[in-house]
Amino acid sequence: MEVARSDADGSQLGGVEARGVDPGVIGSGPGTRALRDRQRAKVYEAENLVHRIFDRSAEFPVVEVAGSRLTLPVERHFATLESVQRYVDAVLAMPTVGACWPRAAVPVAVRERSGQQQADYQRLGAVLAVPLYAGNRAWALRELVILHELAHHLADTADEEPHGPAFTARLIALASDVVGEEAGFLLRTTLWDNGVQVGSPRSPNGPTMHP
Repeated sequence: MEVARSDADGSQLGGVEARGVDPGVIGSGPGTRALRDRQRAKVYEAENLVHRIFDRSAEFPVVEVAGSRLTLPVERHFATLESVQRYVDAVLAMPTVGACWPRAAVPVAVRERSGQQQADYQRLGAVLAVPLYAGNRAWALRELVILHELAHHLADTADEEPHGPAFTARLIALASDVVGEEAGFLLRTTLWDNGVQVGSPRSPNGPTMHP
């Protein structure tokens, strides 16, 4: 798999940019049905922190999280759209992913997103659009951003809250299975600390909160 170093700071994440509309509503344009997205800002804030920790992992490979010392796994960075496509195909083909989420059987097409600053998943057609560079930085060509978009793809229904408890549960499970258990633990703890509701593991049902 082709890899490349990235100096991304993770200041923006995959998803829908909502300028000039209620930031808690997704799909509020003509011909779309509005979906509440109450946790979006909190999820992005937590992921930005996790990204920054991984960005410094070469210098600080061991971190302390919730009283536990973690040795961070290596996060993949990609050089081309083709390498992202191979990665997406490999993740969806994982037996653990297919066993948990039926939509793993639906292939995802990766394409370049021109003139945009964030990755985006479109359920219609199952397209993952990735900006190759923004300000001379390939910040979106990193594993955690791609897994964020795949967590959207694996939703059972189109009317699920975009960054709700079911989404965060899938994202944590993907990070644990694909990047490493330490990545999943770091992400889960950071989401909890940021007040994000996380669904039951491997299940789209029911939010749980950090005690």
